[in-house]
Amino acid sequence: MTTSEGLHWSSRFTFLMAAVGCAVGLGNIWRFPYTAGVSGGGAFVLIYLGAIVLLALPVLMAELMIGRRGAAGPPAAIAAVARESGRSRNWRWMGVLLGGLGALLALSFYAVVGGWTLAYAFKMGSGQLQQVTADEATLVFDVLNSSPGNLLAWFTVFIGATVFISAGGLHSGIERAVKIMMPALFVMLVAMVVYSATVGDIGRTLSFLFTPDFSKINAKVVMAAFGQAFFTVSVGITNMMAYGAYLQKSTRLPHASVIIVGADTMVALLAGLAIFPIIFMYGLEPGAGPGLVFMTLPFAFGQIPGGLVFGTLFFVLLFFAALTSSIAMLEAPVAWLRDATSLSRRAAALVAGSISFTLGILAALSFNVLSDTHPLGSIALFEGKTFFDLFDFLVTNIMMPLGGILIAVFAGWFVKTQFSRDEMFEGKDTIGYRLWLFLVRFLAPAILAFVFYDMTIG
Repeated sequence: MTTSEGLHWSSRFTFLMAAVGCAVGLGNIWRFPYTAGVSGGGAFVLIYLGAIVLLALPVLMAELMIGRRGAAGPPAAIAAVARESGRSRNWRWMGVLLGGLGALLALSFYAVVGGWTLAYAFKMGSGQLQQVTADEATLVFDVLNSSPGNLLAWFTVFIGATVFISAGGLHSGIERAVKIMMPALFVMLVAMVVYSATVGDIGRTLSFLFTPDFSKINAKVVMAAFGQAFFTVSVGITNMMAYGAYLQKSTRLPHASVIIVGADTMVALLAGLAIFPIIFMYGLEPGAGPGLVFMTLPFAFGQIPGGLVFGTLFFVLLFFAALTSSIAMLEAPVAWLRDATSLSRRAAALVAGSISFTLGILAALSFNVLSDTHPLGSIALFEGKTFFDLFDFLVTNIMMPLGGILIAVFAGWFVKTQFSRDEMFEGKDTIGYRLWLFLVRFLAPAILAFVFYDMTIG
């Protein structure tokens, strides 16, 4: 019995909320602002928008198409579609590698950052960050990470919430959670933008984000934009393929995919509009790197009127974004375990969650007791990387771009065009279908090959 046999999203809206929740995560609200900050602002944003259309959208459509056609977890869905197309079932190992190992690795380090969002929501809400100086804000982050007990506690709560929701199943778990969190996330984000525009430097923000300085466009900025676009839509490790398995045939994949990437892009841009006015108001550095959210912003929120309320709101927003994505990360390995074994939904969620939890302990301890441990340090590519850095690098820099190449090649060259055309364009050989086929056959693999080279060897 496949994981999706007789089981579908209760409505198209619910699917869109879940899929947008999968795409909208820390990549939008945490990673996008600082990546834009270090990559030239408007020049980066312009290329990012093009990358969403040319790269993320066609690969997203491919994942949803394979998931719905195969109607199972990623390995079984890929095997079913390959067999139907007269291809080797060995393609299923792509699903095992990406939807099994890749998703569990991703969740392990992602949950550590998710724990940070919970910790900061509590610290901000309890007034611990009021009137802190820039140095004190940095110290708060350092103290959190240097304490194994505190960091592991927040990490455990976050991954425990992820497993609990997943164990509830499609309707009682995932759907119920996203129907609450996603509307709340959008409301909070809009409120943050209005607040930031009122108290911060919105003029400079608009200029920074939407006035491209073409002199700043170089190969590094282009690769950063394409890498960010691919990462933020959460394609490449079969999360969307797992969600696609529950899709009804009446859902039009191209339209749904456009809505998903559109909402994802809107959240990324709104996050920039929420964060940069406050950053610019205090003359802080927009290219502050990953510390922008967890060190620079707490200082800024601690100084401005209403900072206690809106700072807390911001970190609750960040927590919701992280949690909806982590639920999606767990879905692929849970679906795989249900297909491959006799485990119940609850048991599969506990097993998969326990594996990520165990790996996540190593990632969390990388900031303190294991900070000097570099498990693959003898290999030049992984030199100096802790467990956290290693897991992040393996997933983000290696598995996701290579996974995207494999998914695009499989969907474009190995799945019969009759089947992909049926799933996406109702069997019609439209211009839209031919454009999608060109993108997944040629452009997406080529771009991802450059992204992979840039992120690993370049």
